Amino acid sequence: MTPAHQPLPATPLAARRSRFYTVRSESGQVAVIMAAFLAVMVGAAAMVLDVGSWYRADRAAQATADAAALAGAQGLQASKSNASALAEEYATKNGGGDIEITFGTKVVANDLITVTVSRPAPGFFSKLFGIDSVEVNARATARAGIPAEARYVAPIAVNEQHPMLQCGCFGDPTQVALINLHNPGGGDAAGAFGLLNLDSQQDGGNIGSNVLADWIRDGYQGALPLGTYDSAPSANFNSQDIKKALDDRLGTELLFPVYRSITGGGSGAEFDIIAWVGFVPTSFNVGGSSGTIRGYFTKVIWQGLADETGTVPDHGARVISLIE
Repeated sequence: MTPAHQPLPATPLAARRSRFYTVRSESGQVAVIMAAFLAVMVGAAAMVLDVGSWYRADRAAQATADAAALAGAQGLQASKSNASALAEEYATKNGGGDIEITFGTKVVANDLITVTVSRPAPGFFSKLFGIDSVEVNARATARAGIPAEARYVAPIAVNEQHPMLQCGCFGDPTQVALINLHNPGGGDAAGAFGLLNLDSQQDGGNIGSNVLADWIRDGYQGALPLGTYDSAPSANFNSQDIKKALDDRLGTELLFPVYRSITGGGSGAEFDIIAWVGFVPTSFNVGGSSGTIRGYFTKVIWQGLADETGTVPDHGARVISLIE
């Protein structure tokens, strides 16, 4: 037999066993590594789930603090104790926890309320690592400001010298005149009607009773700043539109502009609007050459922007907003 056809020498048994043990040893190392890797992956996934749960708990606590602060701000006009009770009641009904309430001043005394909510958020998979729960904290501050700009205003002007405004007598029966208005600013305001043109894009002389009626029923849809507004110089209050709109709003809150003075009279009358006031009509008498709305002034929470200057007279209207 030639060398080319000689059989290969047999592999010693010890060598074969050595290779077998080497393979078994390497496969065991892979199994250990895979087990460690899977443990890390499971732990990471578990922590991600718990962190997501804690984030949701934090957002829920913040929502509770925001809403509690807004609720409390609605009671600031009455008293701090009233505001505190409203805020705590709302927070308790929406998850509770440790509730801390404080007050502050931005423009007028005690126009700020701050609510802090702290509560535990339980862990689930994190308990494997000794973490039973974490504490989430949320803080919100709301303000009850005097409106410098307002929405949904009714086009009926009130003199700031009205006796019930002077004494701050909210809830007492009174009446508002729609004609022959007193002009504390001097000059002749004869023929100046208390119905206002709230739309600067429309000429005062052409404003229709149907438009005024819509503003009484639904409020002016835009945001109105303080300033000068034209009279609607005609006996629009005699119209069926106005009467129907007033009838629809009996017993409900309206927001009236408060004027300081009138420039001119009749079709040229201009009202200097310096504030806003809430009013609830209970009856009215309009017709011929006279017009009167009976009811009472009231404190209201309204939509608008709060005064930042401290110069707007306070007639009981407030706008509520979160400031942080």
